[in-house]
Amino acid sequence: MDKNNNKIVLRVSEARPKDVGRGIARIDPKDMDSLNVSVGDILQIEGKRKTVVKVLPAFIEDRNKSVIQMDGLLRENAQISLDEKVNAQNVNYCSADKVTLAPLTLIRAAHRDRDIRYIGSLLSGLPLIEGDRIRANLFGVRSQDFKVLSTSPKSVVLIQPNTKINIVEEKEKEAARERIAYEDIGGLKKELQRIREMIEFPLKYPEIFERLGIDAPKGVFMHGQPGCGKTLIARAVANETDATFYTLSGPEIMHKFYGESEAHLRKLFEDASKSAPSIIFLDEIDAIAPKRENLGGEKQLEARVVAQLLALMDGLESRGQVIVIGATNIPNVIDPALRRPGRFDRELNISVPDKNGRLEILQIHTRGMPLAEDVDLDRLSQITHGFVGADLEALARESAMTALRKIFPSIDFQEEEIPYETLSELKVTMDDFVDGLREVEPSALREVFVEVPDVKWSDIGGLDDIKQTLKESIEWPLKHSALFRHIGSKPPKGVLLCGPPGTGKTLIVKALANESEVNFISVKGPELISKWVGESEKGIREVFHKAKQASPCIIFFDEIDSLAPARGGGGGDTHVSDRVISQFLTELDGIEELKGVLIIAATNRKDIVDPALLRTGRFDITFELPLPDEKARSEILKVHTRGRPLAGDVDINSFANMTEGLTGSDLEAICSEAGIDAIREFLGANGDKGTFEALKISMKHFEKAIERIKHK
Repeated sequence: MDKNNNKIVLRVSEARPKDVGRGIARIDPKDMDSLNVSVGDILQIEGKRKTVVKVLPAFIEDRNKSVIQMDGLLRENAQISLDEKVNAQNVNYCSADKVTLAPLTLIRAAHRDRDIRYIGSLLSGLPLIEGDRIRANLFGVRSQDFKVLSTSPKSVVLIQPNTKINIVEEKEKEAARERIAYEDIGGLKKELQRIREMIEFPLKYPEIFERLGIDAPKGVFMHGQPGCGKTLIARAVANETDATFYTLSGPEIMHKFYGESEAHLRKLFEDASKSAPSIIFLDEIDAIAPKRENLGGEKQLEARVVAQLLALMDGLESRGQVIVIGATNIPNVIDPALRRPGRFDRELNISVPDKNGRLEILQIHTRGMPLAEDVDLDRLSQITHGFVGADLEALARESAMTALRKIFPSIDFQEEEIPYETLSELKVTMDDFVDGLREVEPSALREVFVEVPDVKWSDIGGLDDIKQTLKESIEWPLKHSALFRHIGSKPPKGVLLCGPPGTGKTLIVKALANESEVNFISVKGPELISKWVGESEKGIREVFHKAKQASPCIIFFDEIDSLAPARGGGGGDTHVSDRVISQFLTELDGIEELKGVLIIAATNRKDIVDPALLRTGRFDITFELPLPDEKARSEILKVHTRGRPLAGDVDINSFANMTEGLTGSDLEAICSEAGIDAIREFLGANGDKGTFEALKISMKHFEKAIERIKHK
C-alpha cells in the first residue's frame, strides 16, 4: 500500500493495559491527519531502532498532547524509554507470505501443527519487520514471546490468516524470562509515577540534581498487603530502565559462618557500584533488618547485618549511582534507622486497589482469555472489594479452570492432545467468574473475612421505613459518592440498631451487607475482650485498620453493650472496658478521618451503652426496632411461609391477628414448628408410603404452634 512519507515527532507515553501485545500505537487524530494515515494503517517508529505499529486514535482524555502511546514490547523494539521523542511516519507495507519465528519464553514446546496454527490465528493482523519481538497472548493469563528471524517478502509486512508461520529453535537462545512493562501493572499509576521520579530521573539525568545542588534520591521503601504488586513494580523498573539490576531476597543473605553474611552484603554493593548505574532490590527486607532493640543475645547475627546495611546505605563511602529498593508487607518490624532520609528517602504504601484499579488489573489478566459476550469486567470490579492484584489474578485463573471443567466430559483421555476445534470453542463466561469468586478470598480481609450473607431486603417483612432510611444513608453514599461530594453532604459514620430480642436487628444488617455489595466485617463484642493488658485495644485497632484498607466496608458490632458499657461501672482493677471504649471512640471519631467505613452496631440494652458513643458524629442514626404490628406480622408471615405447601384453610391475615405481641423470630419459630407438626401427622397416618402431594400445613398446625410459643 503506497502512502506519502510524512513525518512528525512525538513523545512516547505508556499504553492502556488492554492494548498490550497487540502491536498497536495510539496517536491524536490530528496527528493522523498530518501523517495522512487512517485507522488500522501502519506507521514506522524510529527511536534508536526502527519498528512498525498499527495506528489507532487516542482516547479523548489523551488527545492534544503530541504523544504516541506504545506498550513495553514496542518501546523495546524501538529501543526507547517513556517520555523520549520518536519520529513517526507512514510506510508502505504488504501481506506476509512467510514469517520465521524463534520462541523467547519457555512456556511449552510449540512445533506441532496445531499449536502453530493457533499461534498464527493470534498473530493475524500484526505488523512487523525482521528483528522485532512480538507476543501471542495464549489462553488465560499466559503469553508467548517470539523473535522475528525473517519475513518474506523482506520489508514491512502484515500477518494474514493465510501467512505461513514457521517456528524454529535458535542455537544461542535468549534466557527465558518474563518481561514486565509498566502496562502490566494495573491500579498503581500514582505509585509508578513516584517510583519513576525516584529511580529513572536520577539514573538518566544526574546533571539535573547537580544543577540544583542536591543529592539524588538513593532509596525507596515499599510496603503494603501481600500480593499488591511490590515485587512486580521492581521487576518492571528493572525492565524499563537501562540500569544493571541486582535482586536479593532477605533470607539469601544469611550464612552460617561468622562474618559471611556481612561480606555477602558488601560484595553485592561493590558489584553494584562497579556496574553503576544500578539498582539493588531487597525483597522481604524484614528478614535482614529487624529492629535491633528486639534482638537478644542469640540474634547478634541479625544485628550485625542491620549495622552493615546501614553503613553501606549511608556510611563514610558514597555508594554512587546505586539505588536501593526495599520491600516488605510488615513495615513496623524494620529498624527505624533504615527509614530515615539518606537511606530510604521515600516510603511508598502500595494500597489495596480501588474500583478503577481493579478494572485495570482484570483487563490485564483477561486480555489473553477467550471471554464470552456476557462478561462484564466493570461489574466484577465493583464486587471485588478488598481484592489485591494477586487475588484478581487467582480469580481469572479459577474462572478459566471452571470453563475448562465444562469440556472435561467430552475429552477422550486416550488421545495425545485435545482437538484444536474443542480448544477454539472454549469461552469463559460471567457465570464462570461468579463461581471463581466463591474460591478466592480477598487478601486484605483474610483474617476477618466473612462470607456475605444470602439475605435480601425482600426476605425481611415489615420495617419499610427503616429499610428505606438505611438504603438512603448507607447504600447511596457507597454507590453514589460523587453525588454526595457535589452536594457537600457527608454520609453517616455509624448506625445503632436497638430493640427487643428477635425484632430483626441482625437480619437487617445481613440484608444490608448483601444489597450494598461492599466488604463486610462482623465483630461479636465479647470476642475482642482479652485477659492480656492492651490486647483488647489492639483488636479494635486491627479491625478498623483492615476495614480502612478494604474500604468501602461495613463493620458490624453485634451485642455492642458487652464491648462498650458505660464507663466507671467497674471492669476490675484493669479497667479494660474503659480502655476499650476510649480506643473505640478514637477510631470512630479521632483525628484520623474514617473514610469509606460505616459502623453498624446492634444491642437490646441501649441503656447500658456508654453515652459518648451515642452522640451525633459517632452513631448519627439510631433506630428503635419495635415489636411488629399486625400489618408487619402479616408481611413477616408471608416471607416465612413462602414456598411452603399450605392447606386451603390457612389465612395469613387471621394468623397475623392471633400473634399479637410476638417478634419476627417468634413468627419464624411458629412456621417451623407448624411444619414439623404436619410432618409428624403425615408420618403417623401414612408411614413411608404416602406421597408428598398429600403433605400440607393447615391452620390447626399453626394454631398449635402459636399456643406453644406463647406459653414459653
